[in-house]
Amino acid sequence: MKVTDIVPGSPCWTQLGTSDLDASKRFYSELFGWTAETDPRPEVGGYTMFSLDGSPAAAVAPLMNPQQPVAWQISIAVPDVDEAAAAAQKAGARLWMGPMDVLDIGRWALLSDPSGAAYSLWQAGTFKGFGVMDEPNAFGWIDGGTRDVPTSVKFYQDTLGWEVTAAEGYQMMSLGGRMFGGLMEMGDIFPPEAPAHWNPFFVSADVDATAAKVRALGGSVPHGPEDVQMENGPRIAVLQAPQGGVFGVFKPARTS
Repeated sequence: MKVTDIVPGSPCWTQLGTSDLDASKRFYSELFGWTAETDPRPEVGGYTMFSLDGSPAAAVAPLMNPQQPVAWQISIAVPDVDEAAAAAQKAGARLWMGPMDVLDIGRWALLSDPSGAAYSLWQAGTFKGFGVMDEPNAFGWIDGGTRDVPTSVKFYQDTLGWEVTAAEGYQMMSLGGRMFGGLMEMGDIFPPEAPAHWNPFFVSADVDATAAKVRALGGSVPHGPEDVQMENGPRIAVLQAPQGGVFGVFKPARTS
């Protein structure tokens, strides 16, 4: 689905920070059929846009420092980054970078919520974010994990206006009637050192085939493929590229 409008407070972009830019470009291009285009300007440091059929789908960039883990990052659309970052800090978030202008394309800030999950805020300039969503090989969902669900839920309700509905132990997030993510308690399946997190999930026409392709490309499948045991639950898999960085894929259940 081509994106014409992104509701403020909802996910608008996802990008990967990687230790090996060229290897990550090859991996995701082969996995999802994305086209990679690296910005030649030295001031953007190798920032590479992935497109799907000509529409912006995601991005990858080198790590900001060698100690930073390889990870996907979720960006949330806001009308005013400075106000949103200040409100988040007042509600218990930690500000890591920004707010700062990114050339003329937008204004950005990097934070972590009270449970430690990193996310960023994006105020659009010439770039709004996703040009395609909710179709195979495009972004479709954010999945979060925390060890303090009530605190995390209240934080996002208070700072971004998320509507939250409990569904069999999974907190479903929505705005304006559109669900875009969920949050779960990090139980025993997560090692004690695993941090709170947000990961992107991309739509797949065949989750099992995508998982098999990840293995063939040198990556791993930490979880799944499996059917989510809830009403109209999708088929999902949690995946990891050879360079690191966890993401997921899902195939929505048929509703008719």
